[in-house]
Amino acid sequence: MSETPVIARGLAHCAKPERYIQQLVSHWGHKYATSYDEGAEGSGGMGAFPFSDLENAVMTARPEGIAITLTTPDGTRSQHMRGVIERHIDRFAFREAPLTYEWSEQ
Repeated sequence: MSETPVIARGLAHCAKPERYIQQLVSHWGHKYATSYDEGAEGSGGMGAFPFSDLENAVMTARPEGIAITLTTPDGTRSQHMRGVIERHIDRFAFREAPLTYEWSEQ
């Protein structure tokens, strides 16, 4: 019997969300089948990160920062992956880091 996936929504407050998403797509693209969509005119870019069959993240550039939707199989993995994502974003946003993150779960 499988558990219900945990969906966490986050926001990383930063000044250059599109740039950091593109860097993450390139970085994780060496290990995962990441993708990047520049978005329609006036909207931010979006990166997709399929970490495994059960875990993935979608990051979208917003005026206030990076909107993150993280799907994991359980709460323990959700907490772990949030930390992984935060550390990686902070690494690319080193001039602004540490960033402020807000998370909520569904």
